Amino acid sequence: MPEPIIQLKDLEITYNLGKVNEFKATRGVSMEIFPGEFVAFFGPSGCGKSTMFYSILGILPPSGCELYVKGENPYSFSPEEMVNFQTNTIGIIYQAFFLINSISVIDNVVLTQTFHGVPPGKRKPWGKQILKRFEMDIHSEKYPDNLSGGQYQRVSVSRAMVNNPDILLADEPTGNLDSVSTKQVMDALEEINMVDKKTVIIITHNAAQLSYAHRVFYMGDGKLQRTVPNPDKKQIAKIDKQKILVTEMDQLSKLWPYDNPVTLKVKSLVNYLTQDMSFDQLVRLEDFLRLIIERKMSREEFAKSLSREYRQGGVGLSSNLAAVMSEKVEKILHQAEDTRRFRRRFTANNFFSKEKRLIDRLTKYLIEEHRGELNLTQKRRLKELVYNRMAGLIRKEEFEDSLGTPIEEGGVGFSPKPARQMTFYFENIIIQGNETKLHGH
Repeated sequence: MPEPIIQLKDLEITYNLGKVNEFKATRGVSMEIFPGEFVAFFGPSGCGKSTMFYSILGILPPSGCELYVKGENPYSFSPEEMVNFQTNTIGIIYQAFFLINSISVIDNVVLTQTFHGVPPGKRKPWGKQILKRFEMDIHSEKYPDNLSGGQYQRVSVSRAMVNNPDILLADEPTGNLDSVSTKQVMDALEEINMVDKKTVIIITHNAAQLSYAHRVFYMGDGKLQRTVPNPDKKQIAKIDKQKILVTEMDQLSKLWPYDNPVTLKVKSLVNYLTQDMSFDQLVRLEDFLRLIIERKMSREEFAKSLSREYRQGGVGLSSNLAAVMSEKVEKILHQAEDTRRFRRRFTANNFFSKEKRLIDRLTKYLIEEHRGELNLTQKRRLKELVYNRMAGLIRKEEFEDSLGTPIEEGGVGFSPKPARQMTFYFENIIIQGNETKLHGH
């Protein structure tokens, strides 16, 4: 494994140090980023992503830590060395573009080479070559205010690449773009990473962009909360592939360490279905659930077994309750097929190809189960939560907390009971779709 191109150890950045409004933006962040990696700093606004960006860039000195880029501490550089570092070692793409509207596209792209004294006969042909790569050469003599948003940002990408940097930093590079332009820019960054072997670091709160990254650094409250690898990418850094998704299955396996996965799934469904039932009824219910999970019993047979008198070999439930339970089990097992498909792609390095369709369906299941009216913002945030939970970016508790957080604070806006019920339901879908052999097997 190569040496890290960026190393952070216990990064601390404090704004207004020693003043009454002192604020600690990052708290003991440690990480290593390797040459040729595409990584994403992911998290909500205010989590510390941009602070990390500006610290690595060399314009926000840490309050305390070890920070090395290509083995050197940029904050030990002279002013001249720092300028060279910020223009040659690192290329920068901003959300706000920052092109100069009074000069042409080509002049924007080669501006830093002008400052370095590269003659026009060399810098302009090179700039046009870069622009051609991103299908912007035909616009080279235009002025930026005559471009679309996507074109504007592709010029920014060209400008960032003109000095052939080792590292490309992109701060919310698609935050102002539509979906088509977003894909064009993200595809360009992926090409730079894969073809040019450049280290690409993006700062984003858009979960849809995580599929481009080798690893995702999930930030929250100024801390690095977890690192999530993308199974669709051949990893450069050493990772633990087992630490992907924590579900109720993991918790159950600790309580019953010698039970097999089917037994744990049975216990999970029993936990979901039962109310006022005797111990003997619960044991009988578990037997029937095992048969239906193993596809040895049909829904009709399951419903009849539930309503049959206990002394005649059934569970002894009312016909109405038996029908409701049977319908719930069939629904969960059917919906769990999508989590199973998701997990299969996830572990077989074919995860991200059809993720949108699966996430859309899983979100729809939860909305139908909720039975309440959701506005567009709530639906969008619920979909993001479903993605984050399925991708292992958040835990069960964080999923429930986000459901119960008010809309104006970035949550879905559910009251506590619906948030708890939806989380409970979703975890059952996840666990029934889980094929992983667990602890004790």
